[in-house]
Amino acid sequence: MLKNNKQNNTKSKIIIPVVIIALLFLGIGFGMSYFKTSLFTVMKVPDFKLTNQNNKQITNKDMIGKVYLVEFFFSKCPTICPVMNTNMRAIEDEISSPKFGIISISIDPENDTPELLKNHAEKIGAKSPNWHFLTGDRGYIGKIADQFDIYVGDQEDESENLNHSGMIALVDQEGNVRCRYNEQNMPILYYSGLNYEDKDGKIAKLNGKYHPDREKLIEDIKKLLRE
Repeated sequence: MLKNNKQNNTKSKIIIPVVIIALLFLGIGFGMSYFKTSLFTVMKVPDFKLTNQNNKQITNKDMIGKVYLVEFFFSKCPTICPVMNTNMRAIEDEISSPKFGIISISIDPENDTPELLKNHAEKIGAKSPNWHFLTGDRGYIGKIADQFDIYVGDQEDESENLNHSGMIALVDQEGNVRCRYNEQNMPILYYSGLNYEDKDGKIAKLNGKYHPDREKLIEDIKKLLRE
């Protein structure tokens, strides 16, 4: 009898740690799965009120109920803006939903009047009525960029005022900026609107044939539209 008790105790000492380890691995696996499938909430989208290419005022409240992208650009930009516009067009074609929109905010409002932005929209082939090319006061636009934490050059610096980031914000139907997690399970915060020389998106190149973040955005937009 004593022997059996000792055997049972020995088995318990072996089984319990094994169960704990198994549960830990299960928890880690579940956690990894969660990071791969969920989208992180970065912040509430900053308030904005600007004029679109049809001379209509557009605010962040007008976009509630839509999943949309936010970028900063200007129509005369000779480098990254055409790339970003092309990638936006590809996303527009792929999603093709009345619940999807794009907000393209000009950082050169002196040149980018509503009329000029309307011509620009037609030139790049924008089709959706939910793709708004916005213009307004440059100082106000700079503040919006700061609130998004997307780089736009200081308007007081002539050498910097038309510089800007190629990053894009993804906003859900409730007006929250969202993003996926990277391989280290850290939120990426924003997506790149650029092209790359490599599949992993490490070497940016204007005529690069790879655009990994465009594919990520398409996946994540569809995911938000299903929520």
